[in-house]
Amino acid sequence: MLEVSGVTRRFGGVQALRGVDITIAQGGITGLIGPNGAGKTTLFNCISGILPISSGEIRFLGQRIDGLRPEQISGRGLVRTFQIARGFPRLTVLESLLLYGTDQPGEALLNAVVPNRASIAREEELVEKALRIAERLKLSHVLGNKASDLSGGQKKLLEIGRAMMRDPAMLLLDEPMAGVNPSLVRDIGDRLIEIAGDGVSIVLIEHQMDLIARLCQHVIVMAEGQRMIEGTFAHVAANAEVQNAYMGTRR
Repeated sequence: MLEVSGVTRRFGGVQALRGVDITIAQGGITGLIGPNGAGKTTLFNCISGILPISSGEIRFLGQRIDGLRPEQISGRGLVRTFQIARGFPRLTVLESLLLYGTDQPGEALLNAVVPNRASIAREEELVEKALRIAERLKLSHVLGNKASDLSGGQKKLLEIGRAMMRDPAMLLLDEPMAGVNPSLVRDIGDRLIEIAGDGVSIVLIEHQMDLIARLCQHVIVMAEGQRMIEGTFAHVAANAEVQNAYMGTRR
């Protein structure tokens, strides 16, 4: 579903990605792990079009996407979230979800001033969709709250909800549990399992290894801007090179 071939990314004299080669199959949750500075978020930024690659190729559903703008990539069904939840703090949860809905004829000036039947019908569809997503993510009780008033965990759920409004085929989630109250971590994990069960492929950056073990059928380990090893969690966790990359070599 996603193919990254020989991708490099340089920042001046620093090479953050050193010929990354990974392939993500359709379905389930894939974990992308590695120590700080391994290049995980940089890779997400390159895949999603936030950063241009220095060399290599990125293909999604068989088509090259490197060189496309972020909105073009998300329009093809590849949507990402960020480590720090972003959004419009003065909008309510419902408004935040509706903002990310696709195919909104009401965005045209004339339709915004004088709504026609098609734009009204589409807005009603998007409201229904937003309500379903909010219910799934357990945000129904805060639909009228401003995004800035949410807890850290609720903001992460809203970030996932906004991504789901784009009808993604694949989600790139960058540390969706970072800074979240432990009581909500399992709940977010349960929501991700449900989303994957509906056929949305998920690639997850996460530092909590118990979560990776619980959620991910396949795990890819990065270190120093390269793919080190991949396989089941048990396989990669038992690898000596992985242990050294995380904890250093005992002397």
